[in-house]
Amino acid sequence: MFKFSINKKHYYNLSDKEILALAISSEEEDARIYQYYASLFIKDFPETASMFQEMSDEENVHRRQLIDLFKNKFGNNIPLIKREHVQGFYTRRPIWLIENLTLDKVRQEIVKMEKDAANFYFKTAQKTADPDIRKLLGDLAEIESKHSDKALLKASIIEKSSLAIDELKKAKKQFILTWVQPGLAGLMDGSVSTLAPIFATAFATKDSHTTLLVGLAASIGAGISMGFTEAAHDDGIISGRGSPIKRGVASGVMTTLGGLGHALPYLISDFYTATIIAMFFVLIELWAIAWIQKKYMEIKFSRAIFQVVFGGALVLAAGIFIGGF
Repeated sequence: MFKFSINKKHYYNLSDKEILALAISSEEEDARIYQYYASLFIKDFPETASMFQEMSDEENVHRRQLIDLFKNKFGNNIPLIKREHVQGFYTRRPIWLIENLTLDKVRQEIVKMEKDAANFYFKTAQKTADPDIRKLLGDLAEIESKHSDKALLKASIIEKSSLAIDELKKAKKQFILTWVQPGLAGLMDGSVSTLAPIFATAFATKDSHTTLLVGLAASIGAGISMGFTEAAHDDGIISGRGSPIKRGVASGVMTTLGGLGHALPYLISDFYTATIIAMFFVLIELWAIAWIQKKYMEIKFSRAIFQVVFGGALVLAAGIFIGGF
């Protein structure tokens, strides 16, 4: 790899022939990237996919213009020069390899792609002495500089259309089904169900260390159980709830965190101090549950607070009562 890096030629030192060859391969790659984005979103976001297809078509137009100029200047044999062959040249981040790529992430990448291309064409146009090459590169620099703004403007127009509203609702619904619902169920289970064993142990033993061990065991055990249950009971194919692994991770992690919130305060050796802090964390956990219900499940905050506080209070009282015997 070191030898390969040393043998690279800096793009400032490229000849006109090499600049055109590099520009051709870059336009080909960008066209394929936009084509991939179009195919990625065609099923769930057809109008947005259409925008990506148009961008791919524009990149192909640029590629043909560059090829025509190359053939006119240097003949038919175009050397294969890619971005990774040139030192100091911009590279494309392989975000298209990310599973479940979001529209927002793609739009951010579009802005970077077009700015990189515009900067390349502008800088190389300044160094070439050939008027035809300079003119084409300058024109492409201007086009690419406006391309990202054009794409984002069109995206904003699409977002206001009825079809796009349906697309965004579908994306939000999928996010809720895959991440929010399993995570919320886990947080509720971890926060509420572990109250009884943790506080029963606390008031029965009055010992922080023992309570901590019980809390860790209850939280981690519940997290593993909830994670496997969520992943195993529904593969997501029929229900459309998404990847069982993702749902299992969301449920398991949030269940564990929900229990650890009021278990970790018992790291404090003083029992009463630890218990007061643990109860404070219980209130934070219940508030977080109510906030998530309001934000994502569209449940009134007052109703959500009543539900979680009432349920949590019952479980907490049961734990304290049992621990008092």
